[in-house]
Amino acid sequence: MNKHIYYMVNAITAYRLIAAPILLLLITNNQLKTFSILLCISFFTDAIDGYLARKYDVNSLLGAKLDSVADDFTIAVAIIGIIAFEPDFLWDQSIFVITLLILYILQLSISLIKYHKMSSFHTYLAKVAAVLQAAFLILFFIIGPIYPLFYFMVLVTALDLLEEIVLAYLLPKWEANVKGLYWVLKRKYLG
Repeated sequence: MNKHIYYMVNAITAYRLIAAPILLLLITNNQLKTFSILLCISFFTDAIDGYLARKYDVNSLLGAKLDSVADDFTIAVAIIGIIAFEPDFLWDQSIFVITLLILYILQLSISLIKYHKMSSFHTYLAKVAAVLQAAFLILFFIIGPIYPLFYFMVLVTALDLLEEIVLAYLLPKWEANVKGLYWVLKRKYLG
C-alpha cells in the first residue's frame, strides 16, 4: 500500500469532518453563499477520496469508517442548512424526510446493536444515492429545489437504506465495501 496516497485520501476525507462545524458556523452567521461553496467542496471531496482509494487500492477499515462518518456529517449539515435557509421546503416534504430519517435511524440502530459500530457497506446503490443527494443539495442551495430530482433521490435513498437494513441482518460480521445485496446473496448461496 502506498502510504503517501493512503494519508492523502484520509486527509481529504478528514476535510469533510473539519468542514462540518465550519459549515454550521456559516449557517448561524447567515452566510448562504459561502456555505453553498464549501458544501459543494465537501461533496466534491467525497467523490475524490473514494475514487483515489479505489484507483490506488488504499482501502482501509479506518478510511471506510471515516468516510461514512464524514458523509453523515455532510448530509446532516446540509439538512440543517435547509432548515435554516428554506424551512418551508422541509415542512412541505416532511413525509419523505421523516420516512428517510426513520429508515436511517433503523439502519444505524441495527448496525450499532449488531456490530457495535456504524455500517460502512458502501454499496453501489449507496454510491448512486450519495451522488443524487449531492446533486440535489448542491442545486438546492444554488438555484432552489428541483422536485423531480428530489423525489428520485428520495426513492433511491430509501432503497439504499432498505438494502443496508437487509445486509445488516444477513452479514454476521461487520464488513466494509460490500457491493450490494445481490453479491452477498450470490456469495452466501452460490459460494
